[in-house]
Amino acid sequence: MRKLRIIFMGTPEFAVESLKKLVESGYNVVGVITAPDKPKGRGQKLTFSPVKEFAVEKNIPVLQPTNLKSPEFVEELKSYGANLFVVVAFRMLPEVVWSIPEYGTFNLHASLLPQYRGAAPINWAIINGETETGVTTFFIKHEIDTGSVIFQEKEPISKNDNVGALYERLMRKGAKLVVKTVKAIEKNEYQLSPQLDDGNLKHAPKIFKEDCEIKWNQPAEKVRNFIRGLSPYPAAWSDIDDNHYKIYEVAKTKEKSSGVPGDFYTDEKTYLKIECLDELLSVKELQQQGKKRMKIEEFLRGNAV
Repeated sequence: MRKLRIIFMGTPEFAVESLKKLVESGYNVVGVITAPDKPKGRGQKLTFSPVKEFAVEKNIPVLQPTNLKSPEFVEELKSYGANLFVVVAFRMLPEVVWSIPEYGTFNLHASLLPQYRGAAPINWAIINGETETGVTTFFIKHEIDTGSVIFQEKEPISKNDNVGALYERLMRKGAKLVVKTVKAIEKNEYQLSPQLDDGNLKHAPKIFKEDCEIKWNQPAEKVRNFIRGLSPYPAAWSDIDDNHYKIYEVAKTKEKSSGVPGDFYTDEKTYLKIECLDELLSVKELQQQGKKRMKIEEFLRGNAV
């Protein structure tokens, strides 16, 4: 059995669960690489990434390079004598880094690769109305998210899942898959499967604020998937009657459209309904700019649309 010395690379909460499971499973995590501290809040106080917070709590050495190709960083990384790198929700690595360890560098990705390569696989799976996704571990190579697959686990997507709910489940499922992958590498008992491009691949590019505007001139189900695929973050938005709203949840009404997409109707007490291409959607939760997030009944009690 191989004796592993692991370097873990990750930044957000999604990565913490995998690091935690590795530590709890008794693996020798000799160092953590994460993003530099960032100023946050009114006081612009420097704050740690979630991964750094966990690593500090567990007394694991932390490196926070600004330049992953820096000779100084590469030499310091080599000094840890790690023979396996584990990557979860981190930046794209240069070859000078991922080629260091004897047993390779593997990544956890929140989709069933080769589908949904890119920065936002959980969002895009829901936006596109998928009923299934999953998690994949694979060895890193030159092109992003294209290396040979080690393991995959499937996860169903329910019709009412939003990104927040699916994120939590994939985070936990992914952490278990990371431990399974490390065990297989430790025993040298795994088979690799190449990623095959059948010409029908869907992609998961990074999502920017301008991409989140709701286009009401589409079928209601497509609009609903778009909204839940961005809820709670970064949140779909729309300007309604000169006010800017983030919209977190909508429901189908089975009421046929008879007006212009984007037109809205409200009794100013319990409902706000908006025209789509084929039927009306009922807004269940929203946030007006400068105000808190509210259920529609609470919002209408104190505000007019």
